[in-house]
Amino acid sequence: MALRFEVLGRFNRARAARLTLPHFVCQTPLFMPVGTQGTIKGLTTEQLEEIGCQIILGNTYHLALRPTSELIDDLGGLHKFMNWPRALLTDSGGFQMVSLLHLADITEEGVTFQSPVDGKPMLLTPEESIQIQNRIGADIIMALDDVVKTTITGPRIEEATYRTIRWIDRCIEAHKRPNEQNLFGIVQGGLDPVLRDICVRGLVDRNLPGYAIGGLAGGESKDSFWRVVAQCTASLPEEKPRYVMGVGYPLDIVVCSALGADMYDCVYPTRTARFGTALVPEGVLKLKHKAMADDTRPIDPTCDCMVCKNYTRAYIHCLVTKDAMGSQLLSYHNLYYMLKLSRNLHSSIIKGRFPEFVREFLQTMFPKGDVPEWVCNAMEVAGIDISSCCTPFSSPQD
Repeated sequence: MALRFEVLGRFNRARAARLTLPHFVCQTPLFMPVGTQGTIKGLTTEQLEEIGCQIILGNTYHLALRPTSELIDDLGGLHKFMNWPRALLTDSGGFQMVSLLHLADITEEGVTFQSPVDGKPMLLTPEESIQIQNRIGADIIMALDDVVKTTITGPRIEEATYRTIRWIDRCIEAHKRPNEQNLFGIVQGGLDPVLRDICVRGLVDRNLPGYAIGGLAGGESKDSFWRVVAQCTASLPEEKPRYVMGVGYPLDIVVCSALGADMYDCVYPTRTARFGTALVPEGVLKLKHKAMADDTRPIDPTCDCMVCKNYTRAYIHCLVTKDAMGSQLLSYHNLYYMLKLSRNLHSSIIKGRFPEFVREFLQTMFPKGDVPEWVCNAMEVAGIDISSCCTPFSSPQD
């Protein structure tokens, strides 16, 4: 196993840990920006280091199509190819079963995609997914799982759960670099607690280096979302990292960290930047709004990133959606915000002031006390008293 996970501090379920990977020593909770094709749109790898990025996520499916995993391997692996000295995680390509379902056909053998490049059918099997990831060379590689949207019900969920457990054995068997790359299993089971439990047990029995909670952030209610996370984190091993896939809203990350999760990834901070939206402690700031045209303040007066130190809202308003520079500056700020949030979660747990941190975060985001009911329920399970942030009888929100 090419991974060491040491819990340095905790508050109830929440934990702050040191995650030692072949290319970098990371601190959790951590957020991973998504660099689908070996790049975070608009930012250089030097800028990502500068803002404290620890792990970048690459997409197996897209990298296998172009430039191809063979070429990446020939050129010394993805770290060298993209000039990134720190950690990398590659997904399995499985998520595309959901996002490109009109192109996919799923059988026990694997997933047949219609290539978006030339329209030809391509079969992705658990073995092939692992071979591609072995060539790409990321620190953490993900098992191919059978992904189903959480909004689907019926026998398909059960089929996917059991297939995910069968496929993990094929992934383990195919994995040829266990001393350099860490294979994580992915817990499936939709919104069914019984199936989630079966999947957790099946994966934990395989004693993998780490575990992900998959199939969420796909349109389910927030109430269902947090309950699945709470259930899985409660049964996954204490001494292994837990990764909630596809989660990237700051509020979700704070809630999941309180429930005992460690790792997150999402395109949200960079994608929303390209639409002119900045992440701020109060929530979001829409730079396209007319009110920004003559606003000489920085995006966030409390932020010390390069963008907030040097550029006004008015300037960014001028660029947003018209010039690539606008989305670059907003992407830089938004990722800085997410990475700083991760560091603050880590240090507040270490310093024993995690409940205070959560309360301050919620008070800033919900100054009227209208904290959504699902957050109140999740915090109760996490053992964090947020009564001072909530107005009584606040209306339930999703």
